[in-house]
Amino acid sequence: MATKEHILDPHKHVDALFKAGAHFGLAKSRRHPSLKAYIFGVKNKVEIFDLEKTAEKLEIAKNFIKKTVSEGGIVLFVGGKNEARGAVLSGAEKIGQPYVAGRWLGGTLTNFPEIKKRINKLEDLTTQKEKGELAKYTKKERLLIDREIVSLDRDFSGLTPMKSLPKVLFVVDPKREAIAVNEAHRLHIPVVALLSSDCNMRDVEFPIPGNDASVKSIEYFVQEIVSAVAEGKLAVPAPSTTTA
Repeated sequence: MATKEHILDPHKHVDALFKAGAHFGLAKSRRHPSLKAYIFGVKNKVEIFDLEKTAEKLEIAKNFIKKTVSEGGIVLFVGGKNEARGAVLSGAEKIGQPYVAGRWLGGTLTNFPEIKKRINKLEDLTTQKEKGELAKYTKKERLLIDREIVSLDRDFSGLTPMKSLPKVLFVVDPKREAIAVNEAHRLHIPVVALLSSDCNMRDVEFPIPGNDASVKSIEYFVQEIVSAVAEGKLAVPAPSTTTA
């Protein structure tokens, strides 16, 4: 029997989804066949998502994320296009999860040991700079180190909370982030994704059909995932304090 928190309410988010503009898809000519059942109709040549079905998929995804986080897993947020970057960065930072809010670097997951070395170097150099330990270098050497810190920060700062591989990816627009999705699949890491009508729902384990091109819509979905992570953290069992 399902526990109370896992009983779905497909109507819960519909009004909020509509206000966020989540119902706007793309032209019918761009629709992937896998999305047919999630289209409610057409307005001004733009297909409209059935928001009750979107809400149901959102609840399923949130329940999965809550369960994963409650078991100690981390969620990697991915959204590199301009409309998604701000929401992904601020949302992930709010709940201490790693993120990629820019270009996905090939091998971020499949070659994680090497990526981890770069993250460690960024943290090490940043710490040295904050403690004034770079003063021992010449002015030219400090300039080169500063440039390296800027470069590493640009590529890896969002990944610093990722001490091990994530247990799930949350992706905005999996068609655009196909490399990230493919790497996750190679490592059997499930993907939760906000996707528009031009994406293949079968490419991800937990698809959420909705507008993935509007800042307001993306912000709504990101905040819903953020709240699921926060709820999952609250459900993490406290460390045992008993003594033998």
